[in-house]
Amino acid sequence: MTELKPGDKAPDFKIPDQDGKVHSLSDYKGDKLVIYFYPKDNTPTCTVQACNLRDNFGDLKNAGYKVLGVSMDSERKHTNFIEKHDLPFPLLADTEKEMVNAYQVYGPKKMFGKVKDGIFRTTFVIDENGIIENVITKVKAKEHSNQILEPTNT
Repeated sequence: MTELKPGDKAPDFKIPDQDGKVHSLSDYKGDKLVIYFYPKDNTPTCTVQACNLRDNFGDLKNAGYKVLGVSMDSERKHTNFIEKHDLPFPLLADTEKEMVNAYQVYGPKKMFGKVKDGIFRTTFVIDENGIIENVITKVKAKEHSNQILEPTNT
């Protein structure tokens, strides 16, 4: 689990999205940014979470947020996920685990009685100066946009 907390400087990154466009933290200077880490495209909970953010994207945008999803899936898998679910935000392909390691959201997880390394579903809300405002570790996929917009619910 991440040790990053509100008040910490968000780690920089240079990671391509589904189209191969490289994104970095400095690209979002002056913007509020939501970076949500999720385990895998087209899995049930990840799909519910992405669709919740999609369905409430207008509210997030009106509140001044840009949104980036991050998993270790390939650009091609991200493209399929975006097209299948009409997602309005980029998905970063962290295939080398650079960003998941920098944000400390990768490690041993227990799933179906087995321990396996993977991404911890975690969301970072970052202010206009690159400072972490909120870290959501208990993500509720069906209510995720509310957790971002109303931080007292996290």
